[in-house]
Amino acid sequence: MLRVMTIEDYEEVYSLWKKIRGFGLRSVDDSREGVERFLARNPETSVVAVEDGRIVGSILCGHDGRRGCFYHVCVDETYRRHGIGRSMVVMAMEALKREKINKVCLIAFTKNDIGNAFWNTIGWTRRLDLNYYDFTLNEENITAFNQQ
Repeated sequence: MLRVMTIEDYEEVYSLWKKIRGFGLRSVDDSREGVERFLARNPETSVVAVEDGRIVGSILCGHDGRRGCFYHVCVDETYRRHGIGRSMVVMAMEALKREKINKVCLIAFTKNDIGNAFWNTIGWTRRLDLNYYDFTLNEENITAFNQQ
């Protein structure tokens, strides 16, 4: 079952994120307060997948009024290859369409072979015509990578 993510899902979703090998979690942005701020700004676009009474997948999805963006797309390893990821992507994209957003993007780490294969398989286009730049405004927002 898929549904819109709420802040009440945070603990279970964060626990899932910590299980995903190679996932990068930010100390501030991915804290409860950071996710609560994100969901308040984007209350209808993030998705969780629930199977066997627990959250087994999630997408943080939001937009700036022009372009949507996916963050932390994941499915518990035990539940992969059953269409859950694809279904979550479709639900999040439909939510963006309802908000008149016409394009969505995401960032996948180059070493994330499983994630990159997924995006390629479901028809997303890897951009080679641009450079992605980043500037840190808060040095306390540190990324830690799950190495499990």
